[in-house]
Amino acid sequence: MAIEQRLSDVLSEFARTLVTDFPIQAILDHLAVTIVDVLPIDAAGVTLISPGSSPHFIAASDSAAMRFEELQTELKEGPCLVAYDTGEAVTVADLRNDIQFPMFSKRAIEAGLMAVFTFPLRHEDGQLGALDLYRTTPGALTEDSMAAAQTLADVASAYLLNAQARAELTESTELALENSLHDALTGLPNRALLVQRLDHAVLRSHRSKKTVAVLFVDLDRFKAVNDTYGHRAGDELLIAVGERIGGVIRPGDTLARLAGDEFIILCEDLDSPSQAELLAERVGTALSVPFHLEVGDMWLSASVGIAFAGQGADIPEKLIQDADTAMYQAKRRGGARFGTIDHVEEDWSNSRARLTRDLRSAIDRGQLWCAYQPVVAVSGGDIVGFEALLRWMHPTQGSVLPGVTVPLAERSGLIIEIGRWVLKQACVERQRWLHNGGRSRLSMAVNVSVHQLVSPGFVATVAAVLADTDTDPSMVTLEVTESVLIKDFERVLEVLAELKKLGVMLALDDFGTGFSSLGYLKELPIDTIKIDQKFIADLERDPISRLIVESVVRLAHGLDMTVVAEGVETAGQLRDVVALECDFYQGYHFARPMSAQEVALDSRWSA
Repeated sequence: MAIEQRLSDVLSEFARTLVTDFPIQAILDHLAVTIVDVLPIDAAGVTLISPGSSPHFIAASDSAAMRFEELQTELKEGPCLVAYDTGEAVTVADLRNDIQFPMFSKRAIEAGLMAVFTFPLRHEDGQLGALDLYRTTPGALTEDSMAAAQTLADVASAYLLNAQARAELTESTELALENSLHDALTGLPNRALLVQRLDHAVLRSHRSKKTVAVLFVDLDRFKAVNDTYGHRAGDELLIAVGERIGGVIRPGDTLARLAGDEFIILCEDLDSPSQAELLAERVGTALSVPFHLEVGDMWLSASVGIAFAGQGADIPEKLIQDADTAMYQAKRRGGARFGTIDHVEEDWSNSRARLTRDLRSAIDRGQLWCAYQPVVAVSGGDIVGFEALLRWMHPTQGSVLPGVTVPLAERSGLIIEIGRWVLKQACVERQRWLHNGGRSRLSMAVNVSVHQLVSPGFVATVAAVLADTDTDPSMVTLEVTESVLIKDFERVLEVLAELKKLGVMLALDDFGTGFSSLGYLKELPIDTIKIDQKFIADLERDPISRLIVESVVRLAHGLDMTVVAEGVETAGQLRDVVALECDFYQGYHFARPMSAQEVALDSRWSA
């Protein structure tokens, strides 16, 4: 009865601590000591065993028990291992008569041990380890003592499972928190953690009067790395970049990765802005050293924007945005440099953003229109066609230059819709002119952006417009610039071939601007080469320009292509174009671009 009462007291005591956060080691140590008080034994120990690994000591009532636990682990022999393997209690009432554990028994007897009783720490999926009871005198335990010992072993199992569950929950919670605040690829702080640290840094700066700087680092032309070598190489490079930048920042600085190839450096306690500029220089120098990657050596540069926190109520996201703006300004100046915001350029950027918003509704509001510049035959001086030129009349800004409109349309993705509108408008106007008595062989040229050309469904769009407007494909010339050749040559070649199957004519515009190789010409299904006006402008005074135009004309004719000279503005230039045997010309010498109504009233193109 004494054992039962004492056991009941122990179980009640442990039940109260089961749901607490008491350290598991302390609880098991207490359990080992308590067992010695409850049962007729001299020492007790708990051994934890994991599948495939060596047993390791968990708790013991005294140093003697610790030696016996460690002895079984050392010898890889003993009752605790058998109890763990079988799930059954092991009783050795007299080690002197034991033949099951010869090495353990011999060493244990030498240490003064005479009897061992071991009980498995059981759970539904197997065993966790074993509870060992030691006696320095031989003799068996009573049935009540054996039952109480197994009950206490089960209690130990419950504590171990409870502790393991708490540890796993804590670990998973901490891991989830860690993952939520760090970049998965580089392990660097992410935007969420950066904003937290930046918020605290700004508050501290208000008290310390020290400067806080945010450096926005963006790799120049990183997309080309992914496109050329694949994302695996890109990821390898980003990890290396993070390590490289981390090696040049100060110990107290924070390096974070926002996304893609964007990194942020948070600098606190600066004495002057020049310290941030020195850091930006160090970053640029560090990144200029070649990276040795699996695919080979790679050279990089970066654009860095810097923003500083003032003494007002600075908002972390606004500081990041300002640094981002400064970075893009540095990138537009050629990259591989750093700087703060240029507010003149910022005003232009804001204006450009407003224009982009207005451009989205320009078609529906009737603000876009086409001007038409004649294409004139060198021989005879007859108008053989027109080139459609996009124009935008903004309700408050007035006429927006094409050099502004087209890049805005390309960057915003509106070029696809606007390009289709221009093509259809040009075809509709041509049909109207023909209906009113114009020449039936009058051609219409329309410029095509590289973004249009490689967009899905572009060929189908052209075919649909031609069908809707009942336009002869051979009377339509689609003009592309040399820049298309550096976009995706194989894809461009495929699209141009499909366009030729429709029956349209193709022209290479602004030829000579330096993007392409002459070797491309023999592969492209081009009908016409348009020589850039900068060469025509210099014909009268620059022998080299004359030689270039002469060579291009000879090459084009050898490839059965026609040649259009652009930008003919003087009688002297026209004489040179005639002498050099160009086929057609455009320019102010003959006519400026005209509205559709002006074309309809011009008798020079009529039949």
